Amino acid sequence: MSNSSAPKLVVIGQGYVGLPLSVRAVEAGYDVVGIDFDQRRIDALNRGESYVEDVSNAALTAARATGRYRATDDYATASDFEFAVITVPTPLKDSLPDLSYIESSGASLAPHITRGATVVLESTTYPGTTQELLLPILESGSGLTAGADFHVGYSPERIDPGNPKFSFKTTPKIVSGIDAASLERVDRLFSDLVDETVPVSTPREAEMAKLLENTFRHVNIALVNELAVFAHELGVNVWEAIDAAATKPFGYMKFTPGPGVGGHCLPIDPSYLSWKVRTELGRSFRFVELANDVNEHMPDHVVQRTMHILNDQNKALRGSNVVLIGIAYKKDSGDSRESPAVRIIELLNNYGANVLAVDSHVEDHRWPEGATRVDLDAATIESADIAIVVTDHSDIDLSLLIDSSVPVFDTRNSVDGSNVSRL
Repeated sequence: MSNSSAPKLVVIGQGYVGLPLSVRAVEAGYDVVGIDFDQRRIDALNRGESYVEDVSNAALTAARATGRYRATDDYATASDFEFAVITVPTPLKDSLPDLSYIESSGASLAPHITRGATVVLESTTYPGTTQELLLPILESGSGLTAGADFHVGYSPERIDPGNPKFSFKTTPKIVSGIDAASLERVDRLFSDLVDETVPVSTPREAEMAKLLENTFRHVNIALVNELAVFAHELGVNVWEAIDAAATKPFGYMKFTPGPGVGGHCLPIDPSYLSWKVRTELGRSFRFVELANDVNEHMPDHVVQRTMHILNDQNKALRGSNVVLIGIAYKKDSGDSRESPAVRIIELLNNYGANVLAVDSHVEDHRWPEGATRVDLDAATIESADIAIVVTDHSDIDLSLLIDSSVPVFDTRNSVDGSNVSRL
């Protein structure tokens, strides 16, 4: 049974953002209802099985043992909540922002809003979404007035899956509200959950801050990705140059190239910002559009380099066995959303290659089409014509590739050997 004296928190979405938030809130003494519409997730959570790297089975089991955490798809369990946090996806659909998950979550939550309750949006989106889109939905469905009757705010997620140094608790949390009272309530919630909060004046600044963070990364990754392409053609070791530049103690921040960008942030968030600038101001955000172009075409570069390496072995890509090391977009994560590996697999299949892939982190139902799941062992290496390191998970023994007879194309600078070519 739940502890009725504990403040009730509803977390809509139990993925990479919502589940760590939920478990941390239970640890802080909240009575948490986690709402999700993926029945596989609900069943797994209620068995004590976590599918998120940042939440161990032990932590989930401990949360459930308190009687203050339950996972469900039933919004009726949201009744009488004190706080609600919306952590649903905001993908792109036909290159346009898709806010349908925010809209449906707000509409389903609204009838359960009572006077004094607080609703916080965490989903990444363009400036204005909280006040212009979500707030009217909450008011219409509740019959109450935001500000006068209930509180609304925005606090962007800053989850970095698999990061051993910065957890949900230790990462500073930006908080905002539609008015002073709302800000106070949002700040109260997250002050219970994290070590430091960072209040800003309105949700629009908080929404912009999130987009700025990821646009900064997106643009700088595009810079080093394009630099890597040119450095290879110029005969320059770009990895050595980057490491040398990183010794400068001021005015430089290290970014490294890779096969592309992926996940729920970098391929999407900057496009929200450029879309808002284009639709509201009628202007193009040139840095974002250029970065999109560079990063989106890195998988094409990876496949072209793969073809050249095979050509040097007197082999064609068509009919070759290509082993991809890593499917997830990020090291030690199981998140394959927007992963460059998915596009690489598609291109390799289009060229007639037989694609095998290694990744213990990605669940079967999220495994991309066109690649056969294998383990990295002697038999796999023996059958391969080339191996491509896409994601260098810690649990993959990359030493098996070193000095083998199989050429290796390493997009992460993670393998040394006479048979290795780097991005």
